[in-house]
Amino acid sequence: MPWLPTPREPLLRVAVTGGTHGNEMSGVYLARHWLQCPEELRRPSFSAIPILANPEASAACSRYVGQDLNRSFTSAVLTSRATSNDPYEVTRARELNQWLGPKASGQAFDFILDLHNTTANMRACILANSDCCAFAMHMCHYLQSGETFSLQSVAKMGLSLELGPQPQGVLQADIFSQMRALVASSLDFIELFNQGTGFPAFEMEVYRHCGEEDFPRTEAGDLAGIVHPQLQDQDFEPLQPGAPIFQLFSGEEVLYQGDRTVYPMFINEAAYYEKHMAFMKTEKTSILVPALPPLPAAAPIQTP
Repeated sequence: MPWLPTPREPLLRVAVTGGTHGNEMSGVYLARHWLQCPEELRRPSFSAIPILANPEASAACSRYVGQDLNRSFTSAVLTSRATSNDPYEVTRARELNQWLGPKASGQAFDFILDLHNTTANMRACILANSDCCAFAMHMCHYLQSGETFSLQSVAKMGLSLELGPQPQGVLQADIFSQMRALVASSLDFIELFNQGTGFPAFEMEVYRHCGEEDFPRTEAGDLAGIVHPQLQDQDFEPLQPGAPIFQLFSGEEVLYQGDRTVYPMFINEAAYYEKHMAFMKTEKTSILVPALPPLPAAAPIQTP
């Protein structure tokens, strides 16, 4: 598959965004902390900028106040004419695009790391807009090797960290600490790259989105059943055709009707009830990621 060109200059304009969804508390409180104490995001060659992406939703401890901010960065929304009836998140998306973009421009930030929580049993999950970005895949590999439509699409490159399970509006110490460590490791990787480190080619497993599954519903559109106990909390485990996926309120089982094995994620995610999605389906595959060559030799980079 075709790979996007790898960076040939240091990445100096980096942002870490939390609170894109205002009830995902790890990112909200990390962003608030870093806005007061930004030293943690500094490296010798660059300083990442902390951003509380959706201040009004964060203040209200709600996912959003008008519409989902993380679905508001389409070109149509960003370039449309502003009106007094625009939802808050549309206005905020345009502000962030002007600050961190403009999207798909040479002036955009080099990298955005966007922080999220999920109520699903996904543990530490790294989401990329595309598996064609070798730099992002190398960062994923680096994070995995250590212990340690979306906003990120505004920048030239980016990743989302999705950690759970954590209830909406709740802050858990283990998830908070793990997210903090993953951010630190991500910035360390960028620093290594900026200082001239190259990374060899490697093979990795990825999960590619291939569809969604809605809950069973009545003719009126109400829920007619719930996620089956055998599927609950089985994110990234193989789901075979014929396996039970829902339990109707009447007690009957609904079986998976697909024609191949898939790997579900975001199973019973609270935020996706309104999106009519009980779980997302993915296919597991292996990809060969090309080497990430070192930057051309240059004078050492120091943050002003």
